[in-house]
Order: sequence, then C-alpha cells, then structure tokens
Amino acid sequence: MPKNKFKVFATCHIGDAAENRLRERGCVLEVYPGPEAPPKSLILEKAGSGIDGLITTLRDPIDAEVFEAGKGTLKVVSQIAVGFDNINRADANRYKIPFTNTPEVLNDATAEFAFLMMGTLSRRMWDSEKLVREQKWGAWHPFLPFLGDEITGKTIAIIGTGRIGLAMIKKCLGFDMNVLCYDPVYQNKKFVADVQLLMDMRHRLGMVKENTWIKYVPLEEALSQSDYISLHVPLVREGDAPTYHLINERTLKLMRKEAYLINAARGPVVDENALAKALREHWIAGAALDVYAKEPLPADSPLLDPEIQDRCRLFHHFASAGRITRLSIDPDKGMAGRCIQGLLDVLEGNYGGDTAKMPYVVNKEVGHRTGEYGEGI
Repeated sequence: MPKNKFKVFATCHIGDAAENRLRERGCVLEVYPGPEAPPKSLILEKAGSGIDGLITTLRDPIDAEVFEAGKGTLKVVSQIAVGFDNINRADANRYKIPFTNTPEVLNDATAEFAFLMMGTLSRRMWDSEKLVREQKWGAWHPFLPFLGDEITGKTIAIIGTGRIGLAMIKKCLGFDMNVLCYDPVYQNKKFVADVQLLMDMRHRLGMVKENTWIKYVPLEEALSQSDYISLHVPLVREGDAPTYHLINERTLKLMRKEAYLINAARGPVVDENALAKALREHWIAGAALDVYAKEPLPADSPLLDPEIQDRCRLFHHFASAGRITRLSIDPDKGMAGRCIQGLLDVLEGNYGGDTAKMPYVVNKEVGHRTGEYGEGI
C-alpha cells in the first residue's frame, strides 16, 4: 500500500477495475451511486470535505463555486470524457487546479457509432423492425412498403476534421464514399492527400469501379453537395469560428432534400427547433442524433414529435459506449484508464510534478507543479 492516501470523490461509477486500481494506489475513493448525476450541492459538500481529487462527467457543473469549496485541498479534476464544456477553464486556472480529460481513446468507437447511425437511419432499420414487431409485414415486394437509401458510392460531408472526424473518414473508405471536408479552424491537408492516394490505388487495383475523391470545401458547398452530413466539431460558443447552432434554418435549407444529418458531436451544434421544422416540412430526408442541447432529452422536445419519428433516430449519448473504450484501465485503450491515469499523474507528482508535461492535463497553461501541494507528492 502506498504511503500517501488521497481522498477522491467520483460523481459516477467508472468501472470496478478502474476504481480498484485507484484503491490499490492508495486512494480513499467514494463513488456517487447514481446512475443520475449528483446535485451540485453534494459536489460542493464533497469538495469542501478535504478531497484531493474529483472525478467528473459532462453533466457536472464545475466552476468557481466548486474550486472555492475545495480551496486548499482539491488538487485535480479528472473528467471521464473528451469534452469539458461543463468545466469553467478560467475558474480552474484562477484557482490553479489542473483538470484532465480522455481524448483519442474513443475516436474509433465514436466514429464507428456515427457510421452505424447513418446506416440505421438511411436503410430504415427501425421502420423495418417496427413493421415486424407490430405484425404488419405483409407479402414480400421489391419496393413496398418502403425503400432505404444506400451508403456505398454516396458523398458524405465531414464537418470537423479533428481526431474523430478523421476516424470517420477512414470508415467511409470501405464504403467507396466521396468525402467533402470542412473545418472552421484547421485543414489537415496531408491526411486528405494521403487518403486520396489510397483512393487512387484502390481504383488502379480494380477494387472499385469508379475513382473516389476527397477534398476540403467551404461549409456551404459541403452541405449542398452531400448525401450525408456528419458533425464532428467541438462546441464553441464565441470567437472567430463558433459552432453553436452551426446547423440552423439557413444551413438546413442548403442541404439536399435527399440528405441526412448525423450528430455525434455536441448537442448545441444543432438548433433542434430548426431541425424538427426541417424534418416536418421535408427539407431533408432524415436525422440521427446521439447528443442534445439538454440531456436527458426533455419530454417536450420537438425532436420527439410523432410526426417525424420515422425520419429521426434518437440515441442516449452513447457513441463511445463500447466495453473496451469505456472501461479498459489501459490508458491507451479506455476512458476509465485515461481518467485515472490523469488523476494519478497529478496526485503522485509524475512528470517531475510539472502539469505542463502531463499528457492528459487540458489546462496546461495553469503553470502548476504538483510539488507545491506538500511533501511526498
């Protein structure tokens, strides 16, 4: 048993293996039983009780109030998610509290799920299963009672070419899709050039009949020329390239009537009222979403309108919810592993205690050394 014992409060279970690993490393761990989020009052209470570390999720508001409650004892906030919209970065920096997240390990799982959502939506799998379950399936017919749309050979717009967007592009290769890329901040032109080389090679080898292509284009062109639009941008509310309500009435009207929208990024990237209107009035063919402006989805959400249910697939924010991706304690494979490693890096003073060198610390600008916490850390 390590000499130091760190008090840690987790706002949700992160898996038995990860929790046991923390206890093996000397942590006195308390886990909120959930599955619902703890009230903020409880987070404040725990922060003020002398905890060293706080494990959080996207649903937990972490701001100056929390940092003030933990002043003098709280050393790190470790988020089990890629996003950290719930953590006030300026407040964390003011109180010199590093916070960590779990990027990269969920790239493929999230992209895979976005691709599966696209297939489920366009091939009308929900409608088909509903037909069978409700015993309304009549005689076999070549095109009745409905047809779905193929994915192979179609054009997809990847909105946001960060890690998950690039993983999505790789999956589209196997379905011989053409790819239009848009990113409001950075264009990964080398990746796109390399993908085009692969596309050209597959054509030369006779693996595909028609040569496919990939290129960066303006947003308007990406939306208007694609059969599928898949969102992979972070939520940015202000600045030069905001993504809040990037998909709105204006941009939805740019899309083709046969096009489908996929969102496994952040809920507020889409104006849900505008999307519901677009589906009701058949501006677009359909949409599949795993994230929402408010979670869980409220009962009065326009997305739950029965009038659009055949064209709107709704999932419960579980794009990254693969067993290995969520629960593996290997930080190179699992969110749980990366979450606890980020926590331990700070508490144990790894990397010479320099938070700027710790790979999972987000706010490296905090300029903090864990050695300042006291002896033995």
